[in-house]
Amino acid sequence: MIAAINWNISSEIFDGYKTPNLYGLLFVSGLILGYFVVKRMFKKENIDEQAMDKLVMYMVLGTIIGARLGHVFFYGPYWDVIDTNNVVLERGYLSHPIDILKVWEGGLASHGAAVAILIMLFVYSRKVVKKPFLWILDRISAPIAIGATFIRLGNLVNHEMVGDETALPWGFRFLYHDYNRYDGTWASIPVRHPAQLYEAICYLLSFGILLFLYWKRDLWKKPGVIFGTFLILIFGSRFFVEFVKLGQTARDEYLVLNTGQILSIPLVLVGIYLVWKGLFKKA
Repeated sequence: MIAAINWNISSEIFDGYKTPNLYGLLFVSGLILGYFVVKRMFKKENIDEQAMDKLVMYMVLGTIIGARLGHVFFYGPYWDVIDTNNVVLERGYLSHPIDILKVWEGGLASHGAAVAILIMLFVYSRKVVKKPFLWILDRISAPIAIGATFIRLGNLVNHEMVGDETALPWGFRFLYHDYNRYDGTWASIPVRHPAQLYEAICYLLSFGILLFLYWKRDLWKKPGVIFGTFLILIFGSRFFVEFVKLGQTARDEYLVLNTGQILSIPLVLVGIYLVWKGLFKKA
């Protein structure tokens, strides 16, 4: 049998109850850590504490709503997948709209979160702090990176967004993802890349780099550089990890680049432009 990590961790905290679960706990932990990072930044720059409280509300709404709707509309499935015996193999979100609200069951798209957060932060920058859009984007980049780290760890405990099959010794056997292959022995489960863990590690490193740029290099004085670096690191990592990751839509099976990669490319290009523009502009 190929050496691998047998992953049978369940997201359930209490047996038989879907909520509360580890996925939700990790999700909230990421938001809390992000909150304290922004709070320190605002304190450093003498920003009113009430502005911080409003930012939390804007960010939480943008992250949850955007990430969920992004998953629903980018990845689906939209309608029930039914076999020849009229058995529902997979529930579609438009067939069961109430499922869209079930965030605790997993299914969050970083690209959807990115779009919603941008919209919410634009409103926040205009209505609350009354500062340029890039001002808030630079300060929210590191907190989003640590939040994304915990979300990917949540995907790991949910046995979702798994990687392609591999023979590498650090591969994982995801019991609940491939449960239909389980015959009582782990040998029946394919060994896969822990793609969620790869992304979590990349995002954690990105978090460290972004904090370094803010606190040690004072690049918050050059608008757009930190946010541009965030886009390059986060979505650049996503682009490369997707090469060893199972596609999340049926069309990914025949596309040269899958949906996640296609959505990542424009964000990386925007990041490169912002870094270039910010570095060659006076502070």
